[in-house]
Amino acid sequence: MSQTSADSFKKLTAHCKEYGFIYQSSEIYDGLSAVYDYGPYGVLLKNNIKEYWWKSMVQMHENIVGLDAAIFMHPSTWKASGHVDAFNDPLVDNKDSKRRYRADQLIEGVMEKLEEKADKEVEKAKKRFGETFDEKLYRETNPRVSEYLQKAADINARMNEALRNGDMAALTALINELEIADPDTGSRNWTDVRMFNLMFNTQLGNIAGEEGKLYLRPETAQGIFVNFLNVQKTTRQKLPFGIAQIGKAFRNEIVARQFIFRMREFEQMEMQFFIKPGTQQEWYDYWKQFRLKWHLALGTSPDKLRFHDHENLAHYADAAVDIQFEFPFGFRELEGIHSRTDFDLTEHQKLSGKKLQYFDPETNENYVPYVVETSIGCDRMFLAMMGNALVEEAVGDNTDGEGNSRDVLKLHPALSPLKFAVMPLKRNEPGLVEKAKGIFNLLKFHFPGQYDDTGSIGKLYRRQDAIGTPFCITVDFESLENDTVTIRERDSMAQQRVSISALEGMIRERVDMARLFK
Repeated sequence: MSQTSADSFKKLTAHCKEYGFIYQSSEIYDGLSAVYDYGPYGVLLKNNIKEYWWKSMVQMHENIVGLDAAIFMHPSTWKASGHVDAFNDPLVDNKDSKRRYRADQLIEGVMEKLEEKADKEVEKAKKRFGETFDEKLYRETNPRVSEYLQKAADINARMNEALRNGDMAALTALINELEIADPDTGSRNWTDVRMFNLMFNTQLGNIAGEEGKLYLRPETAQGIFVNFLNVQKTTRQKLPFGIAQIGKAFRNEIVARQFIFRMREFEQMEMQFFIKPGTQQEWYDYWKQFRLKWHLALGTSPDKLRFHDHENLAHYADAAVDIQFEFPFGFRELEGIHSRTDFDLTEHQKLSGKKLQYFDPETNENYVPYVVETSIGCDRMFLAMMGNALVEEAVGDNTDGEGNSRDVLKLHPALSPLKFAVMPLKRNEPGLVEKAKGIFNLLKFHFPGQYDDTGSIGKLYRRQDAIGTPFCITVDFESLENDTVTIRERDSMAQQRVSISALEGMIRERVDMARLFK
């Protein structure tokens, strides 16, 4: 991560706390590593993200229905899914610092530095050659750039082969060969790499031992799979159809870092789409494009999103791709689209002894459906939206009287935590206060909003800009005479005079989520 990116990420995390979006969990006890609480504005934004996802999946599709499965499941569930035996990450400890790391992430760090070196060479050439510069040709032909990129590709190939084969000795050798140092202390004194299971476990009631062991679910998908027939029969669905779910999942991450990007308790938004075997490529392509459009509809720049095909497929998949977002620390996975074949239903069928098959009335046959999954981390989406929206901008000659720059959260209005704020021009003027509170009480039936008279108008505008409120409504003495107010738009800072009766329609036009689907 460059210094500029690191500074921008540090500012983002500070903004989240200062303005009530995210707090460190149990902060008065010095916090709990990689666990966070969503504050008053954070919970509103998170709920809006979930609502946007749910409506796009369930409300906008006649053949997708919802589910809310329990966090605790029969322990055999995780045996059938492969999590008991194969849900592992490669772990390595530094003997001097006593710190623990994921071996693959340490190696990826080396590759990222090589790619950064190549990018710096390209940037220097771009400045040198100006408009005539052909970046693609330069990357392919410049010896230094080619050397950096080839070295990164070779390291990636060796790491992936070792991961595929479960060859921990090869990963250990690669770490030593690359002379990877502890990022915090610089020590190169490593243990051998070994596998670490990521599931949290607990006990069922007062039953001790293996027979009473339960797991906190590491993903939400299995609750959908074990309920496949229940949902299909009670909703009378025909293939293809989907089951959507939003819920908490838990992973005992070796290294949980980068704020809420990688946490031990997180929330997933998943949809499993059940299809006829042989049609998986068609539906895989469909959901790739559908999900990308969902992101772009929010106004996210196409340059900030990209597809990244998996080089190491999970044991259940025949195709997998990530939609990556450019966070301050680089392009990282935001959402996954996976063709899971019939693995999950088949394994649950074997272990449970219960048939999980679909009777196809068109072909008059029973078969286990295939599945295409879309899975997005709600917390990662939250971080992406905050990082994408938070900007510091110069405002020049402004009427707010609060300086020449502002921090503004330019969220899509449909996602903004609050849709409006009402403020009297003078807080000690009873007539203005009563009028302003009356407008707030009128609008609160339609949108989440806020009444605020705790500072000057300029300060109040800045505060609402920082939490992403699209509209500020100021009540002044003219409002008492003719029932008009000044409404200020967040992004442009433009102000106009409107009648109180027009406020609801004006706000609704901008914040209505239905506009995203059209």
